[in-house]
Amino acid sequence: MTEPRTAPGIDADALREAWPVIDADERAEGFNLLDRAEAEEFFLELSPRAQADIVLRLSDPERRLWMRLLPPDDAADVLQQVPAEERPRLLALLDPTSRAEVSALLAYAEDDAGGLMSPRFARLRPDMSTDEAIGYLRRQARQNLETIYYLYVLDQDQRPLGVVSFRELFTAPPGSRVDEVMHRDLVTVPEDMDQEAVAKILADEDLMAVPVVDGAGRMRGIVTADDIVDVVEEEATEDIQKLGGMQALDVPYLQTPFWTLVRKRGGWLSILFVGEMFTTNAMALWEHALARAVVLTLFIPLIISSGGNSGSQAATLVIRAMALGQVRLRDWWRIIRREVASGITLGLILAALGVLRVIVGAQFFHEFGVHHVPLALTVGISLVGVVLWGTVIGSMLPFIATWCGFDPASASAPFVATLVDVVGLAIYFTTAEVLLSGTLL
Repeated sequence: MTEPRTAPGIDADALREAWPVIDADERAEGFNLLDRAEAEEFFLELSPRAQADIVLRLSDPERRLWMRLLPPDDAADVLQQVPAEERPRLLALLDPTSRAEVSALLAYAEDDAGGLMSPRFARLRPDMSTDEAIGYLRRQARQNLETIYYLYVLDQDQRPLGVVSFRELFTAPPGSRVDEVMHRDLVTVPEDMDQEAVAKILADEDLMAVPVVDGAGRMRGIVTADDIVDVVEEEATEDIQKLGGMQALDVPYLQTPFWTLVRKRGGWLSILFVGEMFTTNAMALWEHALARAVVLTLFIPLIISSGGNSGSQAATLVIRAMALGQVRLRDWWRIIRREVASGITLGLILAALGVLRVIVGAQFFHEFGVHHVPLALTVGISLVGVVLWGTVIGSMLPFIATWCGFDPASASAPFVATLVDVVGLAIYFTTAEVLLSGTLL
């Protein structure tokens, strides 16, 4: 096998620091300059996409070296990142056992439990003595098991019967059997369970690994906590990007092609722009009021930004609660009751500040003329109405998106703000017409 080239002055720490800002060719060149020990450690730290970029820039002998270094689940992740025409060549570089394991993993969807699992787990028979089990485990450990913290007890059909930790096995009384020390309340997940649901089970049950079973109840592998760390980061990144009012990026920001970045941002921006056009229509509808009382325009940014901010807060809180499983669709009525109360309270707080602004401006800076009191009331009442509307619509949009089959994160903050702007203007000008008729209007 070809060994990585070495060169003085090149170390993994320097390459890690430069990694985010250098292109793919420079990354491969720097990787080839690492010594063997550093290169192995560095390669295993990389994301599957980065590993795939490195492997594709190597010769076949070097590819074989690095592909065989990876556990089956990680090798499957790398193959999912390469072009389809390259997969058979990389798969052929693996040894027969690994090739069969990786091929089986590739049959699963990337985001399912089956696509995340490792098929290499410690297994025991229930009728073994604990001493036999320890010896058997020692032989299994040579096969690069994913973890030996959990040892799974299977029947002859490979169905899980229980689990025992290595410590419990090691400290069991002499002569005891595995089925006497194992825990029978075993948590399992189906092979087609979504990765977010798997992550929630691991967190809720405080597990380091969870078994994956097929439709017949046979154990196929395990998903470990370190696999889920990447999933959680990926899902959180996707939700944050959607909350910002854009499509989620498939690759890191600096590696995203320019036109892909424009496309993923431009679509939502165009939709939001069209939505904001209704704001123009709303202002045109009350053009006569603006012409007679230009002072009303001074408070438009204050009114609509308050509604947008309150709506964005509510949407963010509900989306995150839904992502963590704290809120479900059936909880919509409880949420709306809380948000109505919150909207009124928050609106009153902002209304007090708005009224104070008008009164202070009139008393000390001679602003807003002799009719500043009804103007202050208009601002205050409008703020209560707009903030209430913002919190209600912001909290309900994630439920509506989920009910329609969309990701609740699609109810992004900019989208909420756009909806609130139009209705906020209507609330403001309607209130002005009622309270200022006969004075400013």
